Amino acid sequence: MRLLYRNLTFQVLLAIALGILTGVLFPETAAQLRPISEIFINLIKMVIAPIIFLTIVLGIGNMGNLKKVGRVGGKALLYFEVVTTFALIIGVVAANSLKPGHGINLAALAKGDISTYTKQAAEINWVEYFMHIIPSSVVDAFAKGDILQVLFFSVLFGVALTKVGEAGRSIIAVFEKLAAVFFRVLAIIMKLAPLGAFGGMAFTIGKYGIDTLLPLGKLMLTVYLTMFLFIFVVLNLIMAYYKVSLWQYLKFIKEELLLVLGTSSSESALPQLMRKLEKMGCSKPVVGLVVPTGYSFNLDGTSIYLSIAVIFLAQVFDINLTLAQEATIIAILMLTSKGAAGITGSGFIVLASTITATKIIPVEGLALLLGVDRFMSEARAITNIIGNGVATIVIAKSENEFNTTKQQLAFSGVVTEEEVLV
Repeated sequence: MRLLYRNLTFQVLLAIALGILTGVLFPETAAQLRPISEIFINLIKMVIAPIIFLTIVLGIGNMGNLKKVGRVGGKALLYFEVVTTFALIIGVVAANSLKPGHGINLAALAKGDISTYTKQAAEINWVEYFMHIIPSSVVDAFAKGDILQVLFFSVLFGVALTKVGEAGRSIIAVFEKLAAVFFRVLAIIMKLAPLGAFGGMAFTIGKYGIDTLLPLGKLMLTVYLTMFLFIFVVLNLIMAYYKVSLWQYLKFIKEELLLVLGTSSSESALPQLMRKLEKMGCSKPVVGLVVPTGYSFNLDGTSIYLSIAVIFLAQVFDINLTLAQEATIIAILMLTSKGAAGITGSGFIVLASTITATKIIPVEGLALLLGVDRFMSEARAITNIIGNGVATIVIAKSENEFNTTKQQLAFSGVVTEEEVLV
């Protein structure tokens, strides 16, 4: 029993259950507990940028083959585009088949204020977005924790390190020691994971209430069912092709999945996911390049949710979309889902920009989703993080940068939780 209480999985599960109970019994108090979750997420964000930097630089520096680095990046972007497009199509098919928006009484639904999201959507500038990837200041990129900017600088630094030859070996040795320190800091922070999960779940239930789910229950069911099928059919087939068990992989990252469930944030599990993917056999450079890039460009769960939400709103307003209109929506979402990556409230910003661009569905319809969006954010984040792990395994396998012996040891339980977090 003592060992059970020390187990992170048990602690986070217990914290989530207590959070739900607190939200139901003491909603007013629970609605004030958001800072607990945000403090934990901020602690994780504090180490994300240096961990990504050190992982990528060490990976490229130790690999030494710049052509291979470019090939890995190119493969990853191609994979992201193919799989996220497939996710968008699956979302559209699911929404058309299950029709979650049919029979909805608009007058009975609570509506929220969407002015903030529509304003941000109107401000999305594609030229500025791509220019934003290149930081004007390295210090600023790290201070803000901008993953894309840190990724860009890290790749440049890693490439430069390979060019200085033997002189770079001493720098690599120092960085390896720094990486060990930062992962030790992460291990300390992770002891607070149950508190973060408790605060996030209590806030969600306390602020929005379970009763808000009932009117839009069919929409939630459609989203969760579609994501479940995407993970256990599409991603499972991909993993089976590369001879890796999806179920064993999910068991291996169960602590990260529970953490995402409790905090509704994929960021909270990003550093641990990178570490665990290395422990299960993916090489450091592949993990360093694919996972941070996927955080912005491989959003499978978000893609599914966005396509279902657009079709749902069309059904609510009794708008019969043609095949050409649905194809246009998918094409627009392929762009907008990348444009708002990393922006707070990005789901609504993407929906607002897509609906505005199509000029088919009233943008005011977004207000109908505000009450239940928080309850679907967990599904999006969990699907996103699983998808990014699968992408990393696929790229590592295709590049012969995967150690099967490590995978077998990890899946058999030889790699303990303490070893993973060191």
